[in-house]
Amino acid sequence: MPVNLKGRSFLTLMDFTKEEIRYLLDLSKDLKAKKRAGIRTKALEGKNIVLLFEKTSTRTRCAFEVAALDEGAHVTFLDSKSSQMGKKESLEDTAKVLGRYYDGIEYRGFEQKVVEDLAKYSGVPVWNGLTDVDHPTQILADLLTIEEHVAKPLNKVKVVFVGDTRNNMSYAWMYGCAKMGMHYVAYGPKELWPEESILKKVQEVAKESGAIIEVSDNIESLKGADVIYTDVWVSMGEEDQMENRVKLLSNFRVDMDMLKATENPDVIFMHCLPAFHDFETEVAKEAKERGLDIREVTDEVFRSKHSVVFDEAENRMHTIKAVMVATL
Repeated sequence: MPVNLKGRSFLTLMDFTKEEIRYLLDLSKDLKAKKRAGIRTKALEGKNIVLLFEKTSTRTRCAFEVAALDEGAHVTFLDSKSSQMGKKESLEDTAKVLGRYYDGIEYRGFEQKVVEDLAKYSGVPVWNGLTDVDHPTQILADLLTIEEHVAKPLNKVKVVFVGDTRNNMSYAWMYGCAKMGMHYVAYGPKELWPEESILKKVQEVAKESGAIIEVSDNIESLKGADVIYTDVWVSMGEEDQMENRVKLLSNFRVDMDMLKATENPDVIFMHCLPAFHDFETEVAKEAKERGLDIREVTDEVFRSKHSVVFDEAENRMHTIKAVMVATL
């Protein structure tokens, strides 16, 4: 059956079928190949999109801007300082105004309800660039990267997410794996395991797709992993929790021993970035001076042959382009 996503918002992978996600991945591959061949389809010519950023980003902003410009669209960027949304104007009113000006809206911020309300009131496709509980554009890029580096169909791939398994990346991965029939392991301390409500929701989807969704603090669960994935231990707004989180997560730092525990010489390492893998950033340096090692992955792993993090970062642009082209 043909897939038509025109006019759809992209808020979470839970809203999409396996076939629709497959379509977006295939479109991403096609657009990536065309870009590398110097072909611009101009599929978004005459379109105007707005990027709403309440949280800062390097990859998400650049990926949306380059992808849009590649295909002929015009981009407006608004951060929290240059928009009245939620301050002098309600979210509903802002959404209705932006829907009159723009063909599509991207939102990156905090509450999932914000991106849902933008879609509810704007009347145009809205794309989730990250919220506190989801990051669907990142998962599309990750799935594309896995297909480029792992010689297995997705429904045979085992992904182990290491660390804080109740964060937005872990949840987004659970959604993606459940939809695509993959094997997902949330590997981290019990204090930071996923919420039961989230687990129940993905288990229902997994029953239909054949996915396996597991939660563990046992290193044996790493055996057979095709992908080891992690994220920063201290996110924006959590700096006051740094000491406690380092204490909880230090045993879950991704190092070469952890990769060896997979017993898979071809295991790949993935990370949504930015990553603390050395002490060359202000935040990591300041933490080190306080006696805290906030690195979620060692520099040895980050720079190893197993690491595909920069291929993954590039793929943000190609998959985001596919989402915009498909929905506009």
